[in-house]
Amino acid sequence: MSNESVPDDGTGSVPLATHAPLLDTDPVKVGDFWLDARLNATPAGTTYVAHESGGDAVMLILLSAGAARDAAARSRFSGEINAMHIDTVVARGGQDQDEGLLKVRFRPEDDDPTLVGHTPLAPWAALAFDGSADAAREAMRVLRAIDLMMSPPLSEPSGPDYKLHWIDDTATGTTRVWPLSWPGRKDRAGWITILVSFLLMALIAALALLLAILVFQNQPLVNAPQPIPSSAEGSGGSGSPSGSPSEGSGSPSGSASGSPSESGGSPSGSPSPGDENNPYSHSPSMNIPSGSQSGPGDPSPNPKL
Repeated sequence: MSNESVPDDGTGSVPLATHAPLLDTDPVKVGDFWLDARLNATPAGTTYVAHESGGDAVMLILLSAGAARDAAARSRFSGEINAMHIDTVVARGGQDQDEGLLKVRFRPEDDDPTLVGHTPLAPWAALAFDGSADAAREAMRVLRAIDLMMSPPLSEPSGPDYKLHWIDDTATGTTRVWPLSWPGRKDRAGWITILVSFLLMALIAALALLLAILVFQNQPLVNAPQPIPSSAEGSGGSGSPSGSPSEGSGSPSGSASGSPSESGGSPSGSPSPGDENNPYSHSPSMNIPSGSQSGPGDPSPNPKL
């Protein structure tokens, strides 16, 4: 791809850095910065275009997995960042990056959840980025200083070629994303997405409640069980009136139904307290019964008490 250019205050043109799309193996987020595109890559690491939530675009350098495990490579990277101007370095993080002159730019991630034995985070640095090709070349210079591929020899080379032991491990360094991003997105979800998700959950809950009402309201009605008749209702002649016609004569017995009887004064159809079929014939009393008054089965009073 050819570099694009934009006018620079009428004095010429400034070539822009070439952007490449992110790969599936690239992380979504490094530190507080969301990755947007790739600028360049070497065995020592990769340079990305990134942005902070609500912030400007930055140029983020992330070491590879091989370089991140080498203490000498981490030290060379820290030395290159500490040699820059403080306004150039926006933020930095990762293992062994809280030392040197620019340790004030270090952003710890100790509040994020971690697992026991988790690999330390790969070193990274976010630099000010104006979109020019010169800024991308500066990032390439930092990466070349780490893998020593472009460093001039100190003397005449002799013997076998030298190669770093991690130079072939070019996988992306260890990063951690917290809180987790939405699947398939490269940015944090906004308030509109959260509102839509809440409304969708409320709609699903309302549909579930409506289905439950429709299912249970069509259930067949169950009739209540019939009451069990008592022994008093089943006894013969207890509820019949005394004024019913007799078999020998066609006239009533002389007393109408429901009129009081001559002897008791109670209705002729209701049992009297002295009847044998009356369950209330033996009503409780507060008096102490004597020997003659106690009925069968009643306890006899103890005279010693």
